[in-house]
Amino acid sequence: MKLNQVTVGCVDYDQSVAFYRQLGLAQIVDSPPRYARFETPPGETFSIHTVEKVGAPTTIIYFECDDLDQKVADLQSAGLTFETEPTDQNWGWREARLRDPAGNPLCLFHGGDNRRFPPWRIDNSTTEKGNEK
Repeated sequence: MKLNQVTVGCVDYDQSVAFYRQLGLAQIVDSPPRYARFETPPGETFSIHTVEKVGAPTTIIYFECDDLDQKVADLQSAGLTFETEPTDQNWGWREARLRDPAGNPLCLFHGGDNRRFPPWRIDNSTTEKGNEK
């Protein structure tokens, strides 16, 4: 099994499309005013769909960045506002947080090997570090 698609609600299609394009995602489907799909450089997909209202979000969307600090600086220079600056977390990730136009929380992060192989990982039997599939 492979997780490769997350869809979140949006209340302003054009504003949300502009936000995710500014974030650096490539738009690959444009079905206004209802649905848009985007692709990351490695090929994972992410989409938005129009809803009347986005409730209190309980899900955080994570996008991994190799050069987190530069990515955040570039996005801030382009006018995006972050709730937190890049910060080293005690679980081994460096994170910066912001919200999309609908209020969905996003975390840009760099996890490195700690994303899949934290020191406290409970099962290393299925995939060994360095031999990821």
